[in-house]
Amino acid sequence: MPEVSVPPLVPTAVPGTVADYPRRWARTQPDRVMLSVRTAPGTWQEVTAAELQRRIDTLAKGLLAAGIEAGDRVGLMSRTRWEWTLTDLALWTVGAVPVPIYETSSRDQVRWICEDSGAVAVVVEDAAMTATVSRARDGLDALRDVWQIEAGALDELAVAGAEVPDEELARRREELDRGDLATIIYTSGTTGRPKGCEITHDNLMSLVENATERLAEIVDAPGAANLVFLPLAHVFARFIEVVCLHSGVRMGHTPDASSVLEDLADFRPTFLLAVPRIFEKIHTSAEQTAARGGTARLRLFRWATGVAEDYSRALDRGTVGPALRVRHAVADRLVLARLRSALGGRVDYAISGGAALGERLGHVFRGTGLVVLEGYGLTETTAPATVNTPDMMRIGTVGRPLPGTAVRIEDTGEILVRGVGVFRGYRGDEEATRAAMVDGWLRTGDLGELDDDGFLRITGRLKDLIVTAGGKNVSPGPLEDVVRAHPLVSQCVVVGEGRPFVAALVTLDEQVLPGWLETHGLTGLPPEEVVGHPRVREELQQAVDTANAGVSRAESIRSFVVLPEDLSVASGLLTPSLKVRRSRVVEELAGQIEAIYSRR
Repeated sequence: MPEVSVPPLVPTAVPGTVADYPRRWARTQPDRVMLSVRTAPGTWQEVTAAELQRRIDTLAKGLLAAGIEAGDRVGLMSRTRWEWTLTDLALWTVGAVPVPIYETSSRDQVRWICEDSGAVAVVVEDAAMTATVSRARDGLDALRDVWQIEAGALDELAVAGAEVPDEELARRREELDRGDLATIIYTSGTTGRPKGCEITHDNLMSLVENATERLAEIVDAPGAANLVFLPLAHVFARFIEVVCLHSGVRMGHTPDASSVLEDLADFRPTFLLAVPRIFEKIHTSAEQTAARGGTARLRLFRWATGVAEDYSRALDRGTVGPALRVRHAVADRLVLARLRSALGGRVDYAISGGAALGERLGHVFRGTGLVVLEGYGLTETTAPATVNTPDMMRIGTVGRPLPGTAVRIEDTGEILVRGVGVFRGYRGDEEATRAAMVDGWLRTGDLGELDDDGFLRITGRLKDLIVTAGGKNVSPGPLEDVVRAHPLVSQCVVVGEGRPFVAALVTLDEQVLPGWLETHGLTGLPPEEVVGHPRVREELQQAVDTANAGVSRAESIRSFVVLPEDLSVASGLLTPSLKVRRSRVVEELAGQIEAIYSRR
């Protein structure tokens, strides 16, 4: 079986927990800026290491006064904001276990997570989330307290802890070590109830310490700064939070990914963490801006991004000819420099995960001056198991294993992972843990390939494989990724189980659609006519044709239908981390699927 293993770069001899990272900075560099907190649009207040540690200790004492014991689980339900990081660190300081809950979670989801984890308290952001938790409290006998950030509850806790002696806090902190449970993160639950992944401080610390050594060019750069805008309930954002705390990277928070471009301009990060959809939207937004300037501007934009792609591909070949260098310099002056400026002007690298970015977009961004490093991981691996790095990069792959990690491909094509980040198991579910682990290897359920240099390429999801009526095995993921990369597409779900051919359900991007309709002279078209309009279908057919070019005819999408509404978390068709609940889609939209095959 193909396998690649990378030994650790950093030993695990350093004692303590994640909470010791900011404490170290407060001791060695008290004036180092650790956080920038947005106080108004365009205005950020700096928080030094000394001030951050003071606030952590003050809140930690408040938690002690409230009766939080070591090992107690405390729910954390909020959008991405600096108080999340503060609460994480205060809970870790007293040995408690934060349990993230997505702010979009329903009453039943909140009840299940609190019940399964045994949460004794929940920190929520606002009144709406307080109401959701209140509706979920029936039967939650262990749940004592609900603290609301926007109602000033964290300040009240701090006041209540004023009488707690420093020695008591120090005693609690000194009783903790790397082997203790750090957090329980519940999987998105694309099928069945979410399972609680138990992640230790050692999982987080060993992975972060090795990853930052491997990514030193990024995290140790002068003035390194990162704006966190992904949900901190997701393991990917949580991992970057700890990376920043460990490396002393200035960190900012913004709760709304839809307005992140405005925040990037004044925060001015040096690297980003995002899912592919964010990069697609950045590119689409720039293209729409060009389109509003007229046909000539749009042609210039497309020419410049085409040059950027050619330049990046030439870098891979190792030869960039003089003519291409000249075209690239012109494209940079006229268009590409503006794209970099829109991201704050200092971003050199971005780390992308959660889905495939697509080769073309990866090359366009690198040719623009933003190197997008794709990675791969699961909640069960504490986020990244593999990642492309500045010195070892192959666009179209998710990189080589991080130090301390090994990847194996079974005969079935399934990816197995072993290493420092692999969790200790599912909370209260030994059967599921045994099923997921084999001789120390985690079964990921994903399909992939390792090339001769140890770079991993994701080819699909084991449980998503479609078997057509003709017996052809089709992996829907790669097809969906290509179609979804089209600016006009929001979601694509490939279907065809037991059917004579493969088809797709497509939804339109509600943010992109108005501008696209205006550009094509279709403004004012009723929504029910948009989905069936020949010009819309022609545009989407181009995306489908691009996807089909990479597969055999038996695997190609022969027909598609445009749905009148997008898939959403509220409808139950997306998980809180925006993954498609495929089985629910097939069940809920059975009529639309049947209509595709009836027409053919």
